[in-house]
Amino acid sequence: MKNFKTISAPAGPFLLREKKSKFLGFAFPVSSVSEAELRLETLHKDYSDASHLCYAYRIGVEDVHLRMNDDGEPAYTAGSPISGQINAFELYNILVCVVRYYGGTKLGASGLTQAYREAARGVLELAPVILKKAGCLLRLEFDYPSLDEVMGFISQNRLEIKKQEMGLDCMLELIVKKEKSETLVQRLKTINGVRLSKKDVYI
Repeated sequence: MKNFKTISAPAGPFLLREKKSKFLGFAFPVSSVSEAELRLETLHKDYSDASHLCYAYRIGVEDVHLRMNDDGEPAYTAGSPISGQINAFELYNILVCVVRYYGGTKLGASGLTQAYREAARGVLELAPVILKKAGCLLRLEFDYPSLDEVMGFISQNRLEIKKQEMGLDCMLELIVKKEKSETLVQRLKTINGVRLSKKDVYI
């Protein structure tokens, strides 16, 4: 796993006017292809009267899914420049869409490419960019006699409790930084009665 940049919330519309055509840029954080498709479906409904709805997305960090769509515009004049801006901003898990309303004047291939690029860049400049870091989710299961020692360890190391369940026995889920995970795991294993599992996550 590696650190990556994404956006924390949707952005747009960013409006660009070019020879009476209107270009509306939108950006969405998405974590799966199905989530991107739902966003696109909603945009198609909201802008059903638009001439074109072009987009690109990059989903996944290790196993990356890329897609570009020109939606009837000349090949490589819409999806490709939008994708180029995703690359330029070094973003992952993101969908960028540009809705076009045709204004009656043809822009030509170079004019279209520039317009879609500028609309994508404009909305990405508005988007709240965040850094996602590789981390670990630690799941601890233990009996009540170990509770004080476990909570003392958590307090001492200033760890974040993601989830907790206190029933017949205790369960805690902790989020920790990747680089500290091995040391913390080894120390937690020394606490009597703690059963531990680990999963890679982003934080």
